[in-house]
Formats: sequence, structure tokens, C-alpha cells
Amino acid sequence: MTPPPRKTGHLPGEAGEEGKTRSPRLPLAIRLAAREMRGGLAGFRLFLACLALGVAAIAGILSFSRAVEEGLRADAREILGGDVAVSLLYREATPEQIEFMKSRGQFVRWIDSRAMARPVKPEGRPTLVQMKAVEAAYPLYGVIELKGGGTLGAALAERDGVWGAVVEESALRRMNLALGDRLRVGDATVEVRDVLAREPDRGLNAFASLGPRLMIPFAAVAESGLVQPGSLLNWEYRLRLPQGTSDKATIAALKSRFPDAGWRVRGLAEAGGGIRFWLDRLTQFIGLIGLSSLLVGGVGVGNAIASFLTGRLRTIAILKCLGAPERLVFSTYFVQLAALALLGVLLGVVIGGALPFLAQSLIADVLPVRARVALYAAPLAVAGAFGLLVALLFTLVPLLRARRIPAATLMRGAVVGVAGRLPWRDALPILAVVLALAAFTIFTADSRRIAGWFVLGAVGAFIAFPLLARLLMLVAARAGKPRLAGLRLALANLHRPGAPTPIVMLSLGLGLTVLVATALIEGNLREQLTRRIPSDAPAFFFVDIQSSQIAEFEKTLAAIPGAGPLDKVPSLRGRIVKIGGKPVSEIAVPSEARWAVEGDRGVTYSATPPEGSRIVAGQWWPPDYRGPQLISFDEGLARAFGLGLGDTITVNVLGRDIEATIASLRRIEWTTLAINFVFVYSPGLLDKAPHTFLATVKAKPGAEDAIFAAVTDQFPNVTVVRIRDAIETAAGVLGNIGLASRVIGFLSILAGVLVLAGAMLATQQRRVHEAVVMKVLGATRARIAGIFAWEFAALGIATALAALGVGTVAAYFVINRLMGLDWTFLPAVAVAVAVGATALTLAFGLAGTLGALRQRPLALLRNE
Repeated sequence: MTPPPRKTGHLPGEAGEEGKTRSPRLPLAIRLAAREMRGGLAGFRLFLACLALGVAAIAGILSFSRAVEEGLRADAREILGGDVAVSLLYREATPEQIEFMKSRGQFVRWIDSRAMARPVKPEGRPTLVQMKAVEAAYPLYGVIELKGGGTLGAALAERDGVWGAVVEESALRRMNLALGDRLRVGDATVEVRDVLAREPDRGLNAFASLGPRLMIPFAAVAESGLVQPGSLLNWEYRLRLPQGTSDKATIAALKSRFPDAGWRVRGLAEAGGGIRFWLDRLTQFIGLIGLSSLLVGGVGVGNAIASFLTGRLRTIAILKCLGAPERLVFSTYFVQLAALALLGVLLGVVIGGALPFLAQSLIADVLPVRARVALYAAPLAVAGAFGLLVALLFTLVPLLRARRIPAATLMRGAVVGVAGRLPWRDALPILAVVLALAAFTIFTADSRRIAGWFVLGAVGAFIAFPLLARLLMLVAARAGKPRLAGLRLALANLHRPGAPTPIVMLSLGLGLTVLVATALIEGNLREQLTRRIPSDAPAFFFVDIQSSQIAEFEKTLAAIPGAGPLDKVPSLRGRIVKIGGKPVSEIAVPSEARWAVEGDRGVTYSATPPEGSRIVAGQWWPPDYRGPQLISFDEGLARAFGLGLGDTITVNVLGRDIEATIASLRRIEWTTLAINFVFVYSPGLLDKAPHTFLATVKAKPGAEDAIFAAVTDQFPNVTVVRIRDAIETAAGVLGNIGLASRVIGFLSILAGVLVLAGAMLATQQRRVHEAVVMKVLGATRARIAGIFAWEFAALGIATALAALGVGTVAAYFVINRLMGLDWTFLPAVAVAVAVGATALTLAFGLAGTLGALRQRPLALLRNE
């Protein structure tokens, strides 16, 4: 008689030891995962929300940046003003140069400069404006849009001997003007005939301007008296090339024909160069905050998975008792969680892709160009890749822990958590994912240096918060036994086995750290602009004082009661053409120093060191020095250029390349508002060149109006800048950037709140167990709630202090090291963070406690 077949513990679909084949494990894992997911998404809402929130932030930021980039590309000719742009400072092109440009294509020119506009009517107010004097052919590309609906040519035409003008609407408010009123620019009188609605080539200049736009005819400048030797005027020339003509070939021809012209020539590839620079920096800054939100959400992903696996411990135990190997358990839940992660990432990509469409109408007026909002694959793919990497990282940790828990432990009735140390073999794939995420962050960033520091900071935060949590637990364990029983039990809850202290501190702490860092960075930048302005700061900057006017100018101010002495400095403008003897075009200039080579910089000469700066290397030349040309250079810029004492730098001033040897390096204190320059030359060469003077004056409050009136009346060519107006303009730009940063920062807090909620859910079963035990021992609900309140209050305060410390260190590094500015700690931020963290932790902790207090002891004790 044949004995019956022996039963084995193998799962369906797998052959026993005596089987010839074993069916593939992955299909079985997929079937088991599909059965697990029949219960729906219960328990995974926080998982999906944390993942989708971070991915949406990154996708939205990158998509909008791409939309602006596409706008720059599509409108390159409008933004540049032509196919080829030629710029000269202080001087206009020679007739020969102009004729050569005209021979290459359609030609137009204009003058761009700051100027004082003075209304003719008595009740008008003189105002600093950004003047643009254009020829009739302007613009070569795009259209000037006027609110009245007319054309620019008709608005600027001469009528009854008076030229026309158009202004931005803000100019009418500042000058108390209406259409039809007249104003004077220098010695010329113009009539305001329309309001400027759109200027196609304004670009980033709209942000850099200290005054509203005033546009007048080119012919009117000749009557204004503003064109003087050394006057700070930008002469702009534009070419519209015939169809099929290369802008690069035209640029090469210009440089070949006039190699010593000293002009700046740009093509379509350089259109919006300044916009691109600031767009890249702003995108990276806000994008890294968005990535921080995703990393904070990743903690929530890990918590949600740990909570889910805790609820599946008996299922895992049964699978193991039936012979399921660790690999099958891991594959089953990995497939299930991978599917949910894909869903979360897809939700984030969809939301992030839609955000630019929703936001474009709200911020269209703030942007310097027209964004081309559309669905772009690359930004969405990058955001999705970040989401998948973060999901993989925070999924692996609890899964690798869960698969190694013995079946015998799982079958006990005790409360068991998914925790513990991982063996080094399991830590290797986690380390590989960490390295992949770090590499992806760095290589997709515009500035790899900043991204690298961000990665180090993120790793440091993920190490610091668990260490701080362990320190808190150690302090709680050694705090002794307070008289209050509730406080004693709360301290015990902070350091007992399985305490939620590390989870809560990491969850809420990361989100608070991002908010603290962004708030302190913005606050310090605002501090530099406003609160740190010295009490004896100058009241006015004066620009374009002619050499022939300086004596009379000083005499006029000295006659005004309350006006201080005039601080005057000779002023020229120059452009860096060589660094260390090499042309700028052949040098990889660091991104943080690109601003110095992409435009003209202020240049001066002096026999003595200027105020507001300190020599940190080298020595100043003797007062009577007249030897080879020397220069004193800003130390931060020299470090970025890789220059030191004895190296050379060449600057083109008035069309002449001037090479100078670096004799000293200075640390400039810009917050003193003293007149200072990156380049200070030794006397002997520049003092012979045509130049104007830049001056400042301090004044008592009652004297400011008198100074302003005297200068604008007697010196119409001099530009007057009120310090308060300049600070308000800069603060407005900073406010827009700060608002965007705070919005993304609050996304990090929202992610932290979701993570905190998940952490509380993950420890809910243990709190129910503790509450039931305390009830059985005679504790009232009020006493139990008090114990938990002490615990969560201590956690909230400790988390706030930790986040404040880590966030302050991060903000200090950005302000002091990356930006080179002075640092100020802002206590208001500390108080807000401490109160907010404590309130959040108490709210979520006690909300979970209420559920534990409603639990009936008998139902739980039956299962013990």
C-alpha cells in the first residue's frame, strides 16, 4: 500500500525539495501584493500625500523655470532688441563704426541712463527716472504698447516745437503729473503724451532700475545738455540682420574690423543673460527648498510604511511559518509599496505640471519676460526621479528591517515595532540609493557647489536629529524622579524602549529647520538693507557731477543749513577683459562671480584707502606714487577669480585696456554706505581721463528737501538718488523672492505636519496599550492625558530647540560663507518656532491620545 504524500510547508505555487522545478518567485510576490491591496488605500493617504507634496513642489518650480527659459528663447530678438547688440559706456561709436554697422543690416540706436525729471508745473515733484532716448526706427523687434493705443512715433513726434514723451504709470504718480503736462530732463522740455504699457527689451532692467521709465526722442538728448565728456550714458546700438545671416558671423566681423573698440557685443545666445543668471539662482534656491520638502516627506513615507508593516506583522508571521523565505516577504511588500510610490509620484507630477498654468496670471506682471507655460517633459521627469529615489530610500529601511523579524517574535501578543539596526549587507543598498540621490541632486543643479553643500547639510541634518533625540532620551533617563507623578511618567515615556522621540524629532524637526533657515536668510538680507543702515548714513547719492561743476556743487551744499560735508570720489566705468593675463572668454568664471564680468563695473583712483574697507593682504601705495599701474581689489572677487597679490587684471576703460598689478586686497563693508569700488587704481593714468564725480552727503532730516531742491534746480544734469528710495526698491525685490521662499518653506512645514501625524499614527497602538495598562492600575483619564501632555510638550520644546540650532547653522553658512555678509541672529524667529513646534506636537499628540483614552481595557486584555 502506497503511503499518502507527506505534507510540506511550502506556499502554493512553489515546489518542495523533491520537486524538479521551482516556479518564479516574482509572479507569486505580485499575486500576494495584489491580494494585500484589495483593501484599498486605507493607511496610505499620508504616504501618498507626503510623496505627492514634495514632487509637486519640485515639478512646479522646475516647470515654471523652464517656461521662463522658453520665453527667453522665443523672444530672444525682442529681449536683445535685435539680432546683434553693441553697447558702449561714456562714449558713442565713431562715424566709421556706425557706417560699418549700418552696412550689415537695419540699424537703430538709443541712449539709456538715469536722469532727473522735473515737472514744469509748481505742484509737480522731481523724480529719478530711467531715461531712454530712441530713434524713429526703434524697436527693430516687438512692439511698444501704449495704454492710449497709439504708436510710439506719433507720441514722441515734435509738436509746436516740443518733443513728446511716454512714461510708466508709476512716474505719473511720483511726479504728480497728468497726460499733457510737461517736464524737463536736463535742459530739454518734453510733453507727456501716453503711458507705457510694455517695452519688449526692458528685461531684467525693470528690477535693476531705481526709477520708472521715461522714453523720449533721440533728438531731444542733444537739447538736454546731458551728453558731456565722462557722463554715465549707455550708448546702445542694434542690428536687424537680413534673413539667413548669422549673428555670430556678424559679431566676428565687428570684432575683426574694430579689435580695439572696447565695446560689448552680444548675439542671440546671450539675450537675457542677466535674467538667466538670476533665474538659475532663484530656481536653484527655491528648488532646493522644494527638495527639502520632499526629504521631509520621505520621513513620512518611512513612518507610514513602518506603521503599515506593524499592522501586517501577523501576516508576515504566517507567511514565514508556511515557509516563505525573507526574499519573498520583501518582494511582496516591495511590489505593493512600489506601486503606491508610483501613484504618489504621478499625483505629484500632475499637480506640479498644473501649477504654472494656475500661477501664470498671478505673477505675470512680476516676470521680466513672457513665460511660455506648457507641459515640459524634462522638469517633470527630474521631479519624478527625485520622488522615486526618495521613496526608494525611505521604503528600503523599514522593509529590510521587517523581513528579518523572526516568526516566533511576531506570533507573541506583545507590541512589536519595525525597528532595530540593519546588518551591513542590508545597509549597502541603502547607501547606494543615498549616493544616487546625492549625485542626481548635484548633477542636475546649475551650481554644483551649492548643491554639494546642500547634500552635506541634508546628510548632517538626518544624522543630527537622531543624535539629538538620543541625547534627549539620555537626559530624560538621568533626570531623576520629579515629585510630580505625571512629569515622572512623561520623562520615562521619552526614553523607554520604542519611544517615539527619534521619530517625532526627525519628522517635525526637518520641516522646522527648513522654515528657520529660510526665515533667517531672508531676515538677514532684509537686515542688510534696512536695519543695519548706520544712523549717520548719507542722505543722498549724486551721480554725474562734471569736473567743471564740482567746486560750485560743494559751495551750493555748504550754503544749506543742516547739510554735511560732501564726500566725493572720481568715477569711471570699466569692463573686465582679462584675468591673470587670459581673456575672460577663455576662463571658466565661477557662477557666483559671473556678475562681475557680464557688465560694466565702477572704477576709481585714489592716493589713500577708501572709507568702509579694510586691507587684508598687501599694502597701499604711497600717497605720491606715480609708478607702474597698481590696483586694490575686493578680496572675495579675487578669491573667486583665483587671483592673489602680484597677479594682473585688465579692465577696459573708455575703450583702452588698462592692465594693473594687484597690490592689495580689501574687505569692503558695503553696509556703511560709504562710497566704495571693487577696483581702486593708483593715480597717474585715470586721473588724466575724462571722468565725472560720484558724491554723497549726510544731512539732518529738515535739510533733505532743501538739498534735493537746490541740486535739481541748479544742476539739471546731476542724478540724485535718495538712499531711502534705493533701499525700498531693493527691499521690494527681496520681498518678492522672500515670498516665494516662504511659500515653499511652508510646504516643508506642511510636509512636517503630515509626517508628524504619521509618526503619531505609527505609535498609536503602543499608546493605546499604555493607556489601558494605566487605566487598569487606577489612573483617571485626566491623569493619563496630563502624562501625555507633559511628554509631548517636552518633545515639542526639544524639537524646536534642535531645529532652531540646525536651521541657524545652515542660515549662518549661507549668509556668512556663501554670500559673504555679516550675520545677525533674529530672536523673533526663535520664539515663533518654539511656540509653533510645541503647539503642533501637543495638538497631534493629544489628538492621538484621545483615541487611546476611549479604548476599553477588556477588549485589549483578552488578546494579551
